Amino acid sequence: MSLHSGVVPPQGVWWKPAGRQERLWIQIAFAWCMVLFAMMPLWHLKGGQNPSGIRAKVVPTEFYERTREFVAEYQVGEVDGIPVVKPPPGADIYMIGKMWEWYPALILEEDTTYTLHLSALDVNHGFSLYPANVNFQVVPGYDYGLEITPNQPGEYRVVCNEFCGIGHHVMLGSITVESKGGAVSESTGGPNITTGAR
Repeated sequence: MSLHSGVVPPQGVWWKPAGRQERLWIQIAFAWCMVLFAMMPLWHLKGGQNPSGIRAKVVPTEFYERTREFVAEYQVGEVDGIPVVKPPPGADIYMIGKMWEWYPALILEEDTTYTLHLSALDVNHGFSLYPANVNFQVVPGYDYGLEITPNQPGEYRVVCNEFCGIGHHVMLGSITVESKGGAVSESTGGPNITTGAR
């Protein structure tokens, strides 16, 4: 029995050059990786899917107090212990994620632009507006100010899509969009809430 150290090369044909077909597939894979790499910044700038909005650091408890002041100023009702707020057109509006609720519920006016400020009080939450394709990561200590223009009346749900603890499955919020006359109709095909940079 002979012993070998780690510097003795293994037996086999691993040192032979790659064949023509192998080299071709390596070149194709590398070229495709470069295309995808170039698309990331291009899609961010031209894709229209990443609203930049306003981002600022905040103290979570101070953001929560600001949200409570917003609620005190514009509250019009309450549903299941959650205040319902109807701000004036064009106002800065606030919503905070906390275990395990979205606070407050909002009533917005169709075809009116608002700045929606989102933050979290305790842990990371995911803001997903159903059935619209609007998704944001909501992180404690950061205020995400998004310019939004709801353009289809209806009742929409805010779902937390980031696991946040044992009550995650009951964390549902509400945004109601009223038409200019104040009526709410059932949404067909999902809402269209456009977001853009401020």
